[in-house]
Amino acid sequence: MGKLKKYIQACCEALELAAAILMLIGILLSICSLIRNVDIFKELLTDTSVFKHYLEQIFTLVIGIEFLVMLCRPNSENVIEVLLFLVARHMIVGDTTPFEDFASVISVAVLCVVRRYLRISKEDREEKKNVH
Repeated sequence: MGKLKKYIQACCEALELAAAILMLIGILLSICSLIRNVDIFKELLTDTSVFKHYLEQIFTLVIGIEFLVMLCRPNSENVIEVLLFLVARHMIVGDTTPFEDFASVISVAVLCVVRRYLRISKEDREEKKNVH
């Protein structure tokens, strides 16, 4: 049973690595596509309404990069960062109602408190290790 469990864990790690590689390829291709699209920069100079679409693309790339970091180093800090970027993207790019904006602000506050709590408890655990 122990060998089967180790084999399954190895398979899961290989699948995570494959997903991370595919994610990295997608991010690199998206960055190339964004840079290659010179017309969007010309449009930004003349029409500010294009900026929202440009910002949406940038946020998508940033979330993709944070997701890649989470795949490579899965821990609670990275998960919370991805969630923070998702909520921020929703608030900034999405067409939201005042209630949705309020819920997003509360979500960001809760995520920041959780992140701070996790950091404090991590520091406490490290202190206890050093004492013993």
